[in-house]
Amino acid sequence: MNDLLENFRLYFLAFLIPLLLSLGFTPLLRLLAVRFGHLDKPTNIKTHKIPTPLLGGAAIFTAFTASLVFMRFYTSFPTSTLRNLRVLLLGGAVMFALGFVDDMRKPHGLGVKTKFAVQFAVAICTAYYGIRIHFVQPDYLGFALSVLWIVGVSNAFNIIDIMDGLSAGQAVLAAFGFLLIAFPSESIYVNFASAALAGGALGFLPYNMSYKYKIFMGDSGSLLCGYVLAVIAMGTKYTEVNPLGVYAPLIILAVPIYDTLFVSVMRLRRGHSPFMGSKDHFALRLEKIGFPRRKVVRLTSLVTLGLAVFAWIITQVPLGWGVLIVSMLAIEFVLVSMAIAKIKI
Repeated sequence: MNDLLENFRLYFLAFLIPLLLSLGFTPLLRLLAVRFGHLDKPTNIKTHKIPTPLLGGAAIFTAFTASLVFMRFYTSFPTSTLRNLRVLLLGGAVMFALGFVDDMRKPHGLGVKTKFAVQFAVAICTAYYGIRIHFVQPDYLGFALSVLWIVGVSNAFNIIDIMDGLSAGQAVLAAFGFLLIAFPSESIYVNFASAALAGGALGFLPYNMSYKYKIFMGDSGSLLCGYVLAVIAMGTKYTEVNPLGVYAPLIILAVPIYDTLFVSVMRLRRGHSPFMGSKDHFALRLEKIGFPRRKVVRLTSLVTLGLAVFAWIITQVPLGWGVLIVSMLAIEFVLVSMAIAKIKI
């Protein structure tokens, strides 16, 4: 019991530090963005009305990194945990830098090929250093799936970042979901990274949702959040109760993954490239039929919260109940997709 309370105290500290840092850094970075003209300007694809400061990702990255560096010296980490944290921080730094440069070069950005080249390089290095899917055999298949998973989830959080509070809110809830599942285990780096990301993204949210002091996290923030969540998703066993536990990450991250697949399918059906921007997102379709944006964000957050709980339940119940829950969730997603696809944009 004492060890459990001590671990809880450490994880709470790992959450509190980035929360306070992000709350403090975000308005300062907003001022810098305004001062130097680092603004995201409206286009025919983007839905905001006025140029908006674009340095929120830097606040999340600074708070997240500072928290993990502090915890490194505040407590003793096993060698394996230190190695994984180094890989996570280095990979996250490259993803953040990639997004930052892309943000600086808006509205045209770096281009799809350049961004994918860097993302795949980061994902390959991450998998090479041991953070990858281990339950898939042969090893080369697990390695390849790990690379695709990292790139896919990283971009999913970038794609869903089309409404204030949507992507960052998903990151906060997903991080808490992974912490909930991993907390009883010895997956120390997963627990600390989950707590740190939740704190950093949560500290940014009030400003992202603000009318007067609005700031976006940009590609730098969304790619960072997606990368970190993709990596921590591969860092724990989830359960030994039933084999369905390995699908918990898919359930926790279902909303951004779903939007990515939904948008890609809708674009391909119209003969457009899935990499070209459009307003096919499920959130924008809900807005089209009368849902206010904040209600869409709240509703989506509630869905992700419920999915995180279901993911945890699946790791705790026998196989039969797990199959029933997964089947019900799959049917719900299909029915919702059919309904949303009928909404004209």
